[in-house]
Amino acid sequence: MTAGASRARLADLGVGPGAFPRGAHNAITDVPGIHVGHSTVHTDRLHTGVTAVVPTGLGANRRWLPAGLAVGNGFGKLVGATQLQELGMIETPILLTSTLSVYRVADALLGHMLARPGYEATTTLNPVVGETNDGFLSDIRSRPLGETHVEAALAASATGAVDEGSVGAGAGTVALGFKGGIGTSSRSVPVGDERHTVGALVQSNFSGTLTIAGVAMPAHDLVPGPDAATAGNSCMIVVATDAPLDARQLARCARRAVFALRGVGSDFAQGSGDYAIAFSVGTGAVPDDSGLSPLFHATMDAVEEALVNSILAATTQAHADGNVAYEIPLPVVRARLAAAGVTP
Repeated sequence: MTAGASRARLADLGVGPGAFPRGAHNAITDVPGIHVGHSTVHTDRLHTGVTAVVPTGLGANRRWLPAGLAVGNGFGKLVGATQLQELGMIETPILLTSTLSVYRVADALLGHMLARPGYEATTTLNPVVGETNDGFLSDIRSRPLGETHVEAALAASATGAVDEGSVGAGAGTVALGFKGGIGTSSRSVPVGDERHTVGALVQSNFSGTLTIAGVAMPAHDLVPGPDAATAGNSCMIVVATDAPLDARQLARCARRAVFALRGVGSDFAQGSGDYAIAFSVGTGAVPDDSGLSPLFHATMDAVEEALVNSILAATTQAHADGNVAYEIPLPVVRARLAAAGVTP
């Protein structure tokens, strides 16, 4: 769902952006040429899906984009990670999905790319597909996702506002004791003598104690039952920018994205697979490292807000066997932020 009348984003609660302004949609799609699409499955036994982050300029005429990877904890199945790290580039859209469906999704993405015009002679290609485990709310062993869902997510990809919460790869995830999901945010930031955009999209599914703008929001205080308190075991973060960074600089940016997890209360549990991929669609001269501090700061702010948005926008989901992940109650969140002086 898109956060609407019944749900809210962090900005809707009156929390400011920090040092740098939000983009027009406050989404990764504020970076020029970035589209996002979802394919979502909700039944009594399945809450799962695919989310696609699509750089539209990637194709037969531009086969790769510079990229960097940061691994906060490597307990995950990030397909394509070693080549991404070795060569510092992505060759395909980045897809997010459920742990045991990741290989079927990767195969479907590969098939999609090989069928594109200009790829007729291609004999090597590195699909990039990340995952988190949605088994608390979904029959993960059925591995229900594949070509149909990949093609649907890619076909649905668009610029503008991004659906958040219990959609796509976030349909069945749990974060910090609440229903988690997909979240996004962006910032406009100076890099050297020019202004650029950095945007983040997250798939939140990790444990810890939620903190919003420095205010603790423990799940045991806000939702019934302990069911989801320790569920959730990973996080995927995708960062895009139009600043013309090289792969080494993007890896530095990705590391800052992982740091942002602690800002919302992640406990970085041993079984958590925490990954960040940062890539650039920019062209032109690579900026000097001395001018990157604002971009690093903006990246952390955007990722932290995206993580919060993923929880604020998510809606309660239940599995037929009894597991329930509850949406965070927004009136209580508003009251606690106001009581702490964060909002009027």
